[in-house]
Amino acid sequence: MTELGIVKRNIQRADQAATERLTKLGSATVHEAMGRVGLLKPYMRPIYPGAHIAGTAVTVLLQPGDNWMFHVAAEQIQPGDVVIAGVTAECTDGYFGDLLATSFQAKGARGLIIDAGVRDIKELHAMNFPVWSKAISSKGTIKATLGSVNIPIVCAGAMVNPGDVIVADDDGVVVIPQAHESEIIALARERASGESTVLDELLAGSTLRAVWTKHGIL
Repeated sequence: MTELGIVKRNIQRADQAATERLTKLGSATVHEAMGRVGLLKPYMRPIYPGAHIAGTAVTVLLQPGDNWMFHVAAEQIQPGDVVIAGVTAECTDGYFGDLLATSFQAKGARGLIIDAGVRDIKELHAMNFPVWSKAISSKGTIKATLGSVNIPIVCAGAMVNPGDVIVADDDGVVVIPQAHESEIIALARERASGESTVLDELLAGSTLRAVWTKHGIL
């Protein structure tokens, strides 16, 4: 049973230069490089197109219809963090809007991943604060019940530990265990390089089947 009312203040964070490299590689390449694991469920969508981020996970466990722990989490955010939130039971209420986003952004958060609803989409877009969510809902929340901050959570079917690395863009959201970040970056770069070679050959008039046969993929 998950313990509630826990706030871990000191977590080991990922190297920011490394996470910047992952931003450029993208979620699809990273997911493939990881052996097709770590991907959140595809209903998690960005609230506006074109956003792409990577950063250290600050995890939040919320209660249904209650966003109190977001206000607690705001006190733990450091520059480069990505707040990622799960809920103890399914809920699509609008947990997060422009006021919390202002607080998060002022602390240096790169974005929010939430397996629930958000609102104030126009304002969030204008602020350039990216969010990936299950739903968009005008329905507000209360502030009455404790959850936890920086404990292991499940978000959209994926296990996330505080300090893990989050990569998110238009294609989805991927979680990389912090201990494997360097390894995954190397594998993802290798994959991206291979895809660049394939693209050059396709532009020269080859076909995918011919390229795959040439490189021993078929």
